[in-house]
Amino acid sequence: MYRYKITIAYDGTNFAGFQKQPKQRTVEETLERAVNKIAKKPDKLIKVYGSGRTDAGVHALGQVAHFDIPFDLTENAMLHALNSILPLDVEVLKVEHVSSEFHARYGTAGKRYQYRLALGEFVDPFKRNYTGHWKFPLDLKLIQGALPDLLGKHDFTSFCASGGHTKTNIREIYEATAIFDGKQNEIVFEFYGSGFLYNMVRIMVAVLIEIGSGRRPVNDISRIIEAKNRNEARGTAPASGLYLKKVYYPENFGK
Repeated sequence: MYRYKITIAYDGTNFAGFQKQPKQRTVEETLERAVNKIAKKPDKLIKVYGSGRTDAGVHALGQVAHFDIPFDLTENAMLHALNSILPLDVEVLKVEHVSSEFHARYGTAGKRYQYRLALGEFVDPFKRNYTGHWKFPLDLKLIQGALPDLLGKHDFTSFCASGGHTKTNIREIYEATAIFDGKQNEIVFEFYGSGFLYNMVRIMVAVLIEIGSGRRPVNDISRIIEAKNRNEARGTAPASGLYLKKVYYPENFGK
């Protein structure tokens, strides 16, 4: 068997998330259908392993997955084969041959997420599936002043929605930024960390919006983290604005 690592982008609007679910359209199932077609429908289903799940409506600019297939195709041939089968809301950006040691999920060293928050009084019909929206005034300096409190290793229980299944809620955030994109009239958040809990990025964005609108003090994040209580963080930003931007692996992992 030959192992392939693929980097993919997808529009999450019409998917019920990445992970397979009964009678639902998912990214994982869509990829597996394409891979098994290339493998000429083997007796045993070839599974596709993603770096992690994304929820319904969440997009990806650089999701990573791997699979084993009994054909040694060139990277370019596999790239073209997959993209000729996949629907238009999924694209394979890159294909790499990797060793059997590589695992898309268990080998990750970090992930980077982006969140796009559209501003303005009304929802742009052409952006409604690709951004969150906030119509009230926001002070970007207050948001930027709060971001350093997210950095470092913490127990992020307060920023984890119920339904997540992890051994520990301790995660480390290496970078957290927020900039104003004047051309798009959006605030663009970016978070890079060791990993993220269920709905963690969307909950962090919701808290930062409240800080930027003056509904919370700028130093409130430290208190919320210390509380280890989901109710202290309150809201969750819409899935439509969230993008899995990049998945990191140790250098030379699986080469």
